[in-house]
Amino acid sequence: MSALKLGDDPQVGGLVNSGLLTCEPELPLADVARRMRKASVSCILIVQGQELLGIWSEGDTRRLDFSQPDLLQTPIRKLMSSPVIHVSHDTLLSQAASLMKSKRMRRLLVMGADAKPLGMLTQSDIVRHQGVENYLLMRNVGSSVHAAPLRLYASLSIAEAVTRLREAGTEAAIVERGRGQPPGIITERDLISLLAEELPAAALQEVVHNELLCVPRSMSLLKAVDLLREKGFRHLGVLECDVDGEPLDKLCGLLSFNDILASIEYEYVNQLRAAIEARDYALKASQEHLLLAQKVIETSLDGIVITDPKGVIQAVNPSFTTLTGYSAEEAIGQTPALLSSGLHGEDFYRDMWTSLTKQGYWQGEIWNRRKNGEIYAEWLTITAIRDLEGEILQFAAIFSDITDRKRKEEQIHSLAYYDDLTGLANRRLLLDRLDLSLASAKRHQHKMAVLFLDLDLFKRINDTLGHQAGDEVLKEVARRLETNINDGDSVARLGGDEFTVLVPEVETLHLLETEASRLISALIQPLTIMQKTLVVSTSIGISVYPDDGVTAESLLKHADTAMYRAKETGRNNYCFYNAVMGERNYTDLAVEHGLRKALENQTLYIAYQPKIDVATRKWVGMEALLRWQDPELGEVSPAEFIPLAERLGLIESLGDWVIDEVCQQLVAWQKISPCVPPVSINVSARQLVDAQFAQRLFARLEGYHLEPGLIELELTESCLVLTEEDIQHQLLKDLHAGGVQISIDDFGTGYSSLSYLRKLPLSTIKIDASFVRELPENREDGQLVRAIIGMAQALGLQIVAEGVETQAQATLLQGLGSPVCQGFWLARPASPEAIQAWLHKAGDTSLWPDFPDTWQPLVTQAEENKPSSPE
Repeated sequence: MSALKLGDDPQVGGLVNSGLLTCEPELPLADVARRMRKASVSCILIVQGQELLGIWSEGDTRRLDFSQPDLLQTPIRKLMSSPVIHVSHDTLLSQAASLMKSKRMRRLLVMGADAKPLGMLTQSDIVRHQGVENYLLMRNVGSSVHAAPLRLYASLSIAEAVTRLREAGTEAAIVERGRGQPPGIITERDLISLLAEELPAAALQEVVHNELLCVPRSMSLLKAVDLLREKGFRHLGVLECDVDGEPLDKLCGLLSFNDILASIEYEYVNQLRAAIEARDYALKASQEHLLLAQKVIETSLDGIVITDPKGVIQAVNPSFTTLTGYSAEEAIGQTPALLSSGLHGEDFYRDMWTSLTKQGYWQGEIWNRRKNGEIYAEWLTITAIRDLEGEILQFAAIFSDITDRKRKEEQIHSLAYYDDLTGLANRRLLLDRLDLSLASAKRHQHKMAVLFLDLDLFKRINDTLGHQAGDEVLKEVARRLETNINDGDSVARLGGDEFTVLVPEVETLHLLETEASRLISALIQPLTIMQKTLVVSTSIGISVYPDDGVTAESLLKHADTAMYRAKETGRNNYCFYNAVMGERNYTDLAVEHGLRKALENQTLYIAYQPKIDVATRKWVGMEALLRWQDPELGEVSPAEFIPLAERLGLIESLGDWVIDEVCQQLVAWQKISPCVPPVSINVSARQLVDAQFAQRLFARLEGYHLEPGLIELELTESCLVLTEEDIQHQLLKDLHAGGVQISIDDFGTGYSSLSYLRKLPLSTIKIDASFVRELPENREDGQLVRAIIGMAQALGLQIVAEGVETQAQATLLQGLGSPVCQGFWLARPASPEAIQAWLHKAGDTSLWPDFPDTWQPLVTQAEENKPSSPE
């Protein structure tokens, strides 16, 4: 920094550097960004010949729409600001600073004596040249941080992040990266780099890699300025401190040069106070102090008012007129009541004057009214000026307009504590309310409860009608919940389609049941969205303090567990938590963690079990069976991890992976033999609500050059409770029309119906192993199997019997009309390598090959101990 003193006021022409960056108006945005990054400058001038057309700076990145496809090719003339605000080289530094604040600018173009651009004056130049080292040394970083920083999640898209920066009116934001990682920072300079590198970044986490440099709020401003200059940074994170001044691991703000400039102005207030108090001494010693005080008053960017001891205004500065609309002539002789908004009562002003007369000082927020009638918020500091005997001679008041800051603080508070879509409390506010309710329940020894609500099959609405319809449903659900809860209860949205109801005081469990039933009844009433009538149901889990937990975390967790049990018992129901659920939930968590790792590391595998025509010994097909051998959990049954994958929303990606694996394997086998039997793949009900499922399947088959007839989809009966208008019904028709075969797995164990057997495009019925297991001894099972076979033959459907473990079973089934069997007696599930070895041995044949008498595929030890059921 220079050795200037506070009283010095240099001309800006001698403070700027000459090297200005320029470009032509047609230069694309990407090239402009590259030039700025290479030159390490924050702005660029757009010129054509000798004419200055406009300016584009880092701050303008917040006005860009990063989702626009051709953004990088946009000519800079369409994005620049014009005309360029500038000052002459002989403008005083204080005048330039005042102009920059009034225009809300961070840089100012300085023109030379020849009326040509001379250089750029920045906020850091003002801090460096105003000679305020002593003031910066005496003040700490915390004195310059007045608002909570904007926080963004790393998963947020670049376009959304820029929108948030623009709405918040801030040049930087803290980025929460999660998973124990320290916070990062996104600034306008990062956006310049992103534009320069033309990176196809989709989210903040792809851009933000550096850790935010943080300092304690107790550090001096002078040291913080030196650190900013040394590191070449524009922002520092500010950490909260304990009573001893030691930093805590809690961010309370971001420090920038803009904040430092504001801090310097508050130091001018203290200088003004000292100058007025020493007025008599200054008159005797030197006229210089009076000139200094006058300069502070005239150049301060905040409004200053001087009154006599009775509060009559004696003098105001130019910023007073700018902020209030009243000229000096209109204000002098009046009292500050001229600005009264009427929002503060007599007690407020009485306390203010009591503080002034007894302590000589008052500071705080106050609402006043401008001359045009507009009400605004200001931060006001009033100081009593006393003579040598301690008598009050005058009052000096300084104030700044903080209306914009207050509005942004309210917006930030709303974003932090309320859900944008529904207006309900969010998770953060819910946890605050939970803590308060727990404290009250502990103190007064009464019960409280948490109701955890999850909408049933909500994803189907998003998939079929779109997310806009889903959002409308969520808003209506929120309205109905708020309307139907008891007085004193509160509703929150945790995210997605999850809601909670906090019951701070529970009289009886019966009343809780009544409330849960009322909420279920209210939500299941039909609602009209986008001209369609929908019915939405909910499953509710209930946990009660202190029976089910004594912390907010445990109550929420146990209510969530109970909610899943409510879904398992049929949905549209409520369920209270009990300890057995918790034990099961811990097991589910271990399986969930292992499943996510298995998907990520691709450690799942597929075994293939043949289907054999017993009469002809022909191998007519095989079933792809998904298997999971976990290093910690061992062999995990599909009956355990498939339902879990459905609850976690992983079943779609899991199903796509299976189809890809089967297609790749079919391609490999076709290189060995042209007689590869078709492969059947089990499909979940969740996959059938995806309207794009058939399109993706046919695209895969085409990409692998496979005939559709090589794929058969096996559906459980629970998937097929449809109407002809259902999206699933149309999906099955599309699959059948494309050549894909469709079979019903485990027939007879679900909602067996001749209606859907007749209407749906089915090719095969698989008799469930539970009907085959006790054949031929069990006469009743024999009659059921005979009826199923007769029904299938009448409808022209093929038949496959599952779980065949003995020759007697195979002989009986063949005699009843079901020669195609699948089970351990014929063949165990085999590895792809074992299938390939046999296909190679079978050679080139035009028909499906005969199945060998001695078939010994490679199986795992776990398979040896399993029952014959392939799933």
